[in-house]
This record gives sequence, C-alpha cells and structure tokens, in this order.
Amino acid sequence: MFQQFLIFFEKRSFGVCTYIGERLNISISKIRLFFIYSSFLAVGFPLVFYVFAAIVLDVRHYVKKIRTSSVWDF
Repeated sequence: MFQQFLIFFEKRSFGVCTYIGERLNISISKIRLFFIYSSFLAVGFPLVFYVFAAIVLDVRHYVKKIRTSSVWDF
C-alpha cells in the first residue's frame, strides 16, 4: 500500500524536488523531507513555493517543447 502511494506521488509530483536536487546536487529524498518538515513549521509557505515552482517548471517544459518543434513537423 505504501509503495503504491509513493509511486502515485512520484508520477504526479511535477518533478520539483527532482529538478532542485539535480541543480544543487542534493538527494531528492532530503529535499522532500525538507518540504514536509518546513511545511509544518512555516504553516504551509513551502507548499505555496512548491506549487509556484511546479507551475513555472511546467511552463518552461511547454515552451521548450514548442521551441524544439518546427514548421516541418506537422
């Protein structure tokens, strides 16, 4: 049951922790724990940051996808 929950969350977590971990060379699990613990301490502010970062990363991915396609791909 717990493994299914982890798989579900990792598929739909927008890759924010993965992106930050790769950029800063930090373990992804440590970043996830940071978001969880800091959310309890800071009354949800890290969750706002997480959602904002997910939106920005999604837009960046969409723009990058459009730039790589050309007129001849249609």
